[in-house]
Amino acid sequence: MATYKQLLAEKEALEAKLNEVRATEVAGVIDQIRSLMAEYGLTADDIAPRRGRGRPAGSGTKKEHAPLPAKYMDPKTGKTWSGRGRAPAWLGKRPERFLIES
Repeated sequence: MATYKQLLAEKEALEAKLNEVRATEVAGVIDQIRSLMAEYGLTADDIAPRRGRGRPAGSGTKKEHAPLPAKYMDPKTGKTWSGRGRAPAWLGKRPERFLIES
């Protein structure tokens, strides 16, 4: 029966051989792809996947939104909150106490 160290050595040798064989096969596949692309006049853009729906990536411009008016204010610190997003800790369980009069 083989020892643990012998098995580890065999594993490392097999992994090295796997990497070597894969590298040679990948090189052959790349050459085959390049020859087929040249034969059919294809480019990388012809092969790359396109987005299926909506606008193309990066074509839209982000619109700047005006900040929302504050609905709540902490009288101690003067900090405000518009009512959107995560509620601040100072709001507590009764937010109606901090409502800003319109």
